[in-house]
Amino acid sequence: MPKNNTKTMPENQNETTNVLVGYVRKSNAGGALKVSINTDAFSDCSTYVTSDGQAYVPLVISLNALEKVLNGERAVTTLSQLQD
Repeated sequence: MPKNNTKTMPENQNETTNVLVGYVRKSNAGGALKVSINTDAFSDCSTYVTSDGQAYVPLVISLNALEKVLNGERAVTTLSQLQD
């Protein structure tokens, strides 16, 4: 009888989640990016403080998805925060 060597992956304790904060799209004229941020989501984002005391909200946009928006292949992409 063959031995079953099925392995289960351990649960990843360090999973990163994406929190949707808003959307990015090209302007109608095509010369700018329009960023729309949900104020409730933005206020829930984590922040960091620089040595000069300024607070920032780190956000990410996929370069691949942004290129598709800029090339007209997609109308919109997401603006997110990565959270541990």
